[in-house]
Amino acid sequence: MQQPADLSRLAQERPLRVLLVNAGEPDALTWSGLYQPLRLAAKLLGPERLHVDVRSPDKFVGDAQRHWHLVLVVADESEAALKPANCRALVERCRAAPFWGGVGAGVLWLADAGALQGVRTALPWALYPDVNALAEQALFTPNLYEFDANRLTCCGGAASIDFALTLVDMVFGATVQAEVKEILCVDRVRGQDERQRVALQARFGALQPKLTEAVALMEANIEEPLSTDEIAQLSGISRRQLERLFKQYLGSLPSRYYLELRLRRARQLLLDTNHSIVQVGLMCGFSSGSHFSTAFGALFGNTPREERQRKLAQ
Repeated sequence: MQQPADLSRLAQERPLRVLLVNAGEPDALTWSGLYQPLRLAAKLLGPERLHVDVRSPDKFVGDAQRHWHLVLVVADESEAALKPANCRALVERCRAAPFWGGVGAGVLWLADAGALQGVRTALPWALYPDVNALAEQALFTPNLYEFDANRLTCCGGAASIDFALTLVDMVFGATVQAEVKEILCVDRVRGQDERQRVALQARFGALQPKLTEAVALMEANIEEPLSTDEIAQLSGISRRQLERLFKQYLGSLPSRYYLELRLRRARQLLLDTNHSIVQVGLMCGFSSGSHFSTAFGALFGNTPREERQRKLAQ
């Protein structure tokens, strides 16, 4: 299983060099939502701490001498796909950076080149019908953005703002993020585990109605979770069929997917409400506080109490 990205070590670079490979329009939300928070962070920190470069795809591929610590390929959903040879050249240049990935349609370009095999990947839901055979080997999730090992992906649009602000927080800390949020008048940053609202339905729709139905049952039964057998029965298929669908299309077992769904809801409640930790656990189907804390820590790397304290410290 891939390990979460340890982006905090990028803060040790002096300066941290970030490259945004922009193939979209300068006024597109996907681009501006990513660029503006990073530009403001660079302005606050100074050139000795953070330097943000911008290149077009062809200039990036041709500039083999320059070194960057983080490279992100950015494109709007409406942009035409790159030719396969150009995609491969782009990936080869990206691999030279310790951390790299894509935003918006840029994610699809990397996936189409086979660069995201086995990687948890956030792809814009509208682009799911466009994936090729190589891209299908990525582990597409319905989340707004993903950090998996050294690969970073974001579905773009308004989520680019959340993604960029989260990068600022992970690398430079909550104080810098708060200053950028204040300048941009951003009140809340959505977490990487929050979902594109229509992603699952758009991805599978009529093709996999049983899978969509099973996930809808899970989402509707957070406080009192159903068993896998109950979900299969209510969906009108066998447990084995249900497990095969989840494994094939979501890369997970139903029980594991359901647990992560409940834990993500719990994390959202910890950050967005004043419910006690015990209340949050009960609201998300955890009758045991120790089970809640252990499962939460295994997924997010910190305890519910630490998550709440982190929110209060901001």
